Amino acid sequence: MEGYRVLTTPLLMRSGYAYVPYSSLESVIENSKVGYYLALRQTQKTIRSPRPNWQPWAVYFLRALQQQKQRLEKKIERERLVLGTLPELSLQIVEAIKERGRMTIGEIVNLTGANRNTVKKHVATLVEINHLAQHGTGKGTWYGRR
Repeated sequence: MEGYRVLTTPLLMRSGYAYVPYSSLESVIENSKVGYYLALRQTQKTIRSPRPNWQPWAVYFLRALQQQKQRLEKKIERERLVLGTLPELSLQIVEAIKERGRMTIGEIVNLTGANRNTVKKHVATLVEINHLAQHGTGKGTWYGRR
């Protein structure tokens, strides 16, 4: 079951699909193991024949991608609703970290021009409500997406 990830994740990322870690195809497949193995077995039975039947596997895979897309749409909508209630500085911080991947308090202060203590408060709140993850402690602390 692990093999599909070797192909799909890089292909999706190359095609501009930036939410692979955010919405795992693996979890969709994990939740439909019976269908996965049935489709795989049906295709494997014909694999060495002159005309392999790829349809069971292709249909399963496309349905799994469709389920993943639907899950992702729900997650994005929930995030959009929550982000709509955040203060402007918090939105700036979330967007900056989304673009850069990770930032320190100092980098956020430099980027936003906001007071250091104000930035710390906003970041602490964002960590508390699970919009950001804190990595490390002390001077080496940085923040990234959950």
